[in-house]
Amino acid sequence: MEQKEAIVEAWVIWVRKKLPITVKFASKYSLWVRFPPGSHPQDGAEFARLGVRLDGQESELGPCRLLPEPNIEGFAGRLVLTRDFHDLESLFFRRKAVQLQPLARIIPPLLEQPAKIRQAFKNYAADLAYSLSIYRSNFDALDAEHQAEPQQVRRIVEQRILESDGRAFMRFLDAKLEDLKALVSKLPEKEAQEHAFYFRKLLWNVILCSPVMARTNLKPRGYAGDYEMMRMIYANAYEGESTFSKLLHKHPVEQPGAEAVRSRRGYIAGWVREYLRRAGKSAPRRKVHVLSVACGPAFELRNILDSARTSRRLHFTLFDQDQYALLEAAKVVDQLERSLGAKISVEYLRESVRAMLFTKQLQERWGQYQLIYSMGLFDYLSPQIAAAVLAKLYQLLLPGGQMVIGNFHPSNTSRIFMDFWLDWVLIYRTEREFRDLAKDLPGAKISVTSDSTGIQLFLHVTKGRSGGR
Repeated sequence: MEQKEAIVEAWVIWVRKKLPITVKFASKYSLWVRFPPGSHPQDGAEFARLGVRLDGQESELGPCRLLPEPNIEGFAGRLVLTRDFHDLESLFFRRKAVQLQPLARIIPPLLEQPAKIRQAFKNYAADLAYSLSIYRSNFDALDAEHQAEPQQVRRIVEQRILESDGRAFMRFLDAKLEDLKALVSKLPEKEAQEHAFYFRKLLWNVILCSPVMARTNLKPRGYAGDYEMMRMIYANAYEGESTFSKLLHKHPVEQPGAEAVRSRRGYIAGWVREYLRRAGKSAPRRKVHVLSVACGPAFELRNILDSARTSRRLHFTLFDQDQYALLEAAKVVDQLERSLGAKISVEYLRESVRAMLFTKQLQERWGQYQLIYSMGLFDYLSPQIAAAVLAKLYQLLLPGGQMVIGNFHPSNTSRIFMDFWLDWVLIYRTEREFRDLAKDLPGAKISVTSDSTGIQLFLHVTKGRSGGR
């Protein structure tokens, strides 16, 4: 699937006049630029201000400079901000204006953080940091001992270490996690956040050893649960450059919260196939249209599409704001088409939830669906936004259509681990809170279920045959 970034309207102040231009995302700090005919400034030209228009809103970004580049798709060069740095990737892909602050403003308040941390917690974190350094140096020594061995020998030795000393290390981590829970479970929310921040900074070099923990903490796509995170959790494998890093990766992806993420794939697949079984009696040849909201890499298609016959009965719309997530989803579709020997009916919809909320006549633009599901989006939405999104999605359901929405329950036993180690903070909901999101949906039949872990809740919504809107 090919993804092309939109060329957007913009302007610069040049020779004291507002010059209209068009720009396209180039990098986190720069934009490709086209000037109107007869108005090409010289390379190196300085502009007093740059502004861009996205989704009908204008953002002024500050002074910039034109850098020469080879002519690519007719662009005159690259505009680079020179004073107030903005994260252009965040602005263009997530429609979120983020100004990058100088370190002189960022560091001093952070240096004051330790004064807010309880001494018992400082002692715990320091002792843990020491213990982890001991484990790390010894695992690194073991790695060095077999580094010169042939690859096949090295692989066998490494596997033995992972299964013996490695499992002992993970039991140690489990015990330390229980100690952490005892220390912080009763902290007020704000204080818990301060302690979690302190914890991660003290253990930062350890955290970065783990591919999964580095990903959730650095958030290269702007949020923790991105498509690569989903791949890691679904794979549930040893990943990393050393034995120590592989163990620090495997421990998080074995947590109950990660197991709940894996289990929802099967849950959704079972729900879709049950709908097909029932629908087949009345309309066996009619395609069922399915909308996946915040689809990510759409790995659940591997569970849903178990045969060429099943693929012929479904049409998928995969909706996500992240272009890279959609590209990964397209790879999954390509692989499935090859393995099934059948064409999969699918379209890709790159759009933001915010844009969906403000789009009028959404049915006319997006169509309607028999099935709609979203596995992880609502874990990040406040009650007000979640209810608004649910109402919009309900409009897209055909009469008699069904919707399943996932959300983590507050009983998640991995919650403290996710908050402190992963910097992966979710919005949890009880059964009652989940039901309340749907209370104003006209003609809706509502129920809440959970998966086998009890951590993952599912809100089931069936639209009345009257087609209430």
